[in-house]
Amino acid sequence: MAEMTVELVAVERRIWSGEATFVLARTTEGEVGVLPGHEPTLAQLEEAGVVRIDTTDGSSITVAVHGGFLSITPDGVTLLAEYAELSDEIDVARARQARDRADTSDREGAAAKARAEARLRAAEAAE
Repeated sequence: MAEMTVELVAVERRIWSGEATFVLARTTEGEVGVLPGHEPTLAQLEEAGVVRIDTTDGSSITVAVHGGFLSITPDGVTLLAEYAELSDEIDVARARQARDRADTSDREGAAAKARAEARLRAAEAAE
């Protein structure tokens, strides 16, 4: 089975690094599925999205990602996020509260609601 090196790094820490068979990420241009040998690409990650990494051992890692970039090279995939949180680190109750109290009448409130919804999607996908 073909594999590629994947590194997911947020501003404050390295989230995950290893070998994978597939990466799924949402960019500002749409969803991108990456298999080994993918054409080199540089894309901006969606402000509030979910990334899935299928590892070589058959497991999947799901991460809520807020902003950043996706870089695909012949050597592998690098995701540089402004903020990222592994699905098993997400406090679902807190994310629901953030979603419910977000004031969507302004841009900042709408962005906060979108980030909370991305965190909830990531947590649900890992269940």
